[in-house]
Amino acid sequence: MAATGHADTKVGHGELIEAVERALATHGRAILTGPAGAGKTEVARAVAAAAHRRRETVLRLAPEAADRPIPEASAAALLASVPRTALDRLAGPQRTAIARLRREADAPDSAPDLVALRLAVGEVLRTLAEPGPVLLVLDNAQWLDAESTDLLRFALRLTPPRVRVLAAECTQGGAPVAEPLCGPGTPTIRVPALGADEVAELLLRHGLPARLAGRIHQASGGNPRLALALGHSLAEAAAAPGAAGGPGGGAAGGGAHHADPLPVSGQAREVARRLLAEAPEQTRRTLLLAALAARPTTPLLRRAGRPDAEAELARAERAGLVTVGEDGAVAFTAGALPTALAADAGWPERAAGHAALAAAVDDPVQAVRHRALAVDTADEDLAAEITEAAAACRRRGRRDLAAELGLLAAERTPWAHPREELSRLVAAAEDAGWAGRADLARRATRAVLSRDATPAQRVRARLAVIDAAGQALAHLDETIACAVADAEGDASLRAAVQLRIAWKHNLSDGDPVRSRDAAAEAGALAQAGGDQVAEAMALTVRARMGRILGDPDAEDILARALALPTPDVPLGMRNAPQYLAVRHALFDDRLDDARGQLLALLPAVQRTGSAEDVFEVLRSLTEVELRRGNCTLGSAHARRALELTIEAGLSPGPAWYVAATAEAAGGGFARAAGYARRGIRASEEEHDQVFLSRGLYALGTVELATGDAAKAVATLRRVAALEEAQQVVDPSVLRWHGELAEALIATDAGAEAVALLDRVAPVARDLGRTTVLAALDRARGLALSARGDAQEAVARLEDTVRLFADLGLPLEQGRTLLALARVERRRRRRAPAREALRAAAEVFERAGARPWIALARDSAPEAASPHRGSAGGGAGTLTEAEARLARLVGAGASNQEAAAKLFVSVKTVEARLTRIYQKLDVRSRAQLATALRRH
Repeated sequence: MAATGHADTKVGHGELIEAVERALATHGRAILTGPAGAGKTEVARAVAAAAHRRRETVLRLAPEAADRPIPEASAAALLASVPRTALDRLAGPQRTAIARLRREADAPDSAPDLVALRLAVGEVLRTLAEPGPVLLVLDNAQWLDAESTDLLRFALRLTPPRVRVLAAECTQGGAPVAEPLCGPGTPTIRVPALGADEVAELLLRHGLPARLAGRIHQASGGNPRLALALGHSLAEAAAAPGAAGGPGGGAAGGGAHHADPLPVSGQAREVARRLLAEAPEQTRRTLLLAALAARPTTPLLRRAGRPDAEAELARAERAGLVTVGEDGAVAFTAGALPTALAADAGWPERAAGHAALAAAVDDPVQAVRHRALAVDTADEDLAAEITEAAAACRRRGRRDLAAELGLLAAERTPWAHPREELSRLVAAAEDAGWAGRADLARRATRAVLSRDATPAQRVRARLAVIDAAGQALAHLDETIACAVADAEGDASLRAAVQLRIAWKHNLSDGDPVRSRDAAAEAGALAQAGGDQVAEAMALTVRARMGRILGDPDAEDILARALALPTPDVPLGMRNAPQYLAVRHALFDDRLDDARGQLLALLPAVQRTGSAEDVFEVLRSLTEVELRRGNCTLGSAHARRALELTIEAGLSPGPAWYVAATAEAAGGGFARAAGYARRGIRASEEEHDQVFLSRGLYALGTVELATGDAAKAVATLRRVAALEEAQQVVDPSVLRWHGELAEALIATDAGAEAVALLDRVAPVARDLGRTTVLAALDRARGLALSARGDAQEAVARLEDTVRLFADLGLPLEQGRTLLALARVERRRRRRAPAREALRAAAEVFERAGARPWIALARDSAPEAASPHRGSAGGGAGTLTEAEARLARLVGAGASNQEAAAKLFVSVKTVEARLTRIYQKLDVRSRAQLATALRRH
């Protein structure tokens, strides 16, 4: 009898385990329910392990499906695990009954006495409970045979309260089968589905790509076993030959794309089948129709030949397979379920279902789609209808559906019409490229390349594969090289290819110089070919790279791009000059201008149906609102961006960065760090240098804010190295410089901090980056304080507070007030420090910056600093780096251990200890520990 279930209790089940423990402590009984693979077994194991640690006796029974028809099979297995000493005290008839049940060699060959057996089991449990509590774990309780259930129910009524029972059962609807065994009123705890964040954590713990988390959450419905099975299937598919250009995001804008269908095969299909097995045969037939429909509803299913659809869907809903809205809309709880249903159905059943839906739907596009899927023969009239339907979808902004229909049209085109077939295949590829459907783009392109296509058709198809690949451009060199060769002699096609090369150089290679040069070549070719849209896009890339490289002509180049007509920009608004103008306004902290333009763009991009464009606008709106000091609204935009990422299967790296910035401003530092780490992992997986820097920057700022200055230095140095490798000059694009300087000062590396500030400030001044200079001035004030120029430090910081207030940047103003309080406290000026903290708290409260409010309120002059660097009183004279070292040494760390933890040399530790001893007037480690305890 083997245990089943492979969920990870470390992810998402901590509170659930506590709830089970409370139920057992209060009632002595608990029932754990949930679908197959939800994690019941692992939760039960965790509860049993905790009981073991408390030195309780734990009995565990896990029957299998094959055991249920065998009378008393589970009871025999349970008693076989009981120590022999617990059986020796039984009376003769009871011992004989158990020997018969256990099929012992010397037992009489006859059925056991039922009454004696019931009494014997109860006596065994009482005996085991004499020295201490007993926990009986019944896993897979749904497979208990009826005789064992009856036997255990009777025996448990005779046991003392110290015998507790946890029954875990796989049931998705109706009353728990374990309730008769445990008794009425037993608390029933359902294992909830994992959230998207928990699925991401589960994948990371199992070494699976984090970038797949959103897609897997949607496909698994949060079922841990199904999520892991899908994760392994996707990882294998991504590693397979020809899988380049797989899961990724928007090429130029850093967004991502609509998800390809997940491979529901192998173990994943078996898990899906087990879930679907909860529904009766008639219900599964209705569910198959729902799986084949694009937008299933109860009325649609009734019209399609399922008159009892309401009742059948109600059964499916009780089984946890679907949800039915008030309007009758049907949604599967896990995206893998409809895929498995359709895959397991035979062609005749699927064809009949599509034919029934074709007659029932009220959308002419969907009617054509279903009619096409109901046949497998060529028909030019039908192919022409499908082509027209694809054009209608294109006009609606449904490019993903247009791509699917285009492929259907090509498949239904008779062999005697090769031109029409090729035209439909190329159109399908381009629609798929726009929609980010890499699977459809590759499928259409393979078909184009296998036919007698023109060089232009081959280029257009290959460009679609590149466009659909999103952020995963690193492995498309061969595709790009073939496109270059095919485009030879056509200026417009060469311009289009060079434009993609420019995007790749920036996103995957982290080389803005080569990106700018490729864009310049693309612009010249576009101009020669009379393609003004491509010329505008090329100028936009040049302006974007120019801003990064500190080119003073970048704004003029952007103005030239804005002057050109761009009615329909390939790959969406995120690559248009209008959107880059918004980003430049954000970089310059012209926040009202940026906000107004973004609010005008949002409905426009929503109409196009491009999830990438909508994400990009929401990302920028988040950044604008956070800098304006509206953390509530900024966090709302970030949540929408993250939800869109999950729903549309977008690459999570950019969304997790956005979520990290929102949490760091208005949510919680711990969640911000979690999002940042996931974003870093996803960007590393996709070789996305742009958002790798941003994820590290988000993490470094959180580490600095929470007092882990040594870690912040290490993290922000990685940002500095990446930005240097990418030749970034303009400090307004990613403002890590002041953060790194503050972290260096906090770790007693003031000279390095000042050198950094001296290097960046002239660049910012020459480029007119006023707000960047203000952030550098905050760090400069802390550096002045660290070297003893307290009065000058206070003056610098007070000026910076006023400047940030004038610029309308409240979070920066509040942070500068915290720095001012820290400097005043170091001067032992308690009243000014208290006033600065009060002012900071007021600024943060108005902005809704909850984690920063907590820092300001917790940072009384007598307590630790906002970066938790001082120990109060006499220890308050220590710098933050000195305070960290003092705590380590006072706790018993050697110089070598302290050096390793603080990422400094032993010589630095020795020099700091000398200063600490002088400041605290102590002469030994023992005196240091005493002084720290006193303060």
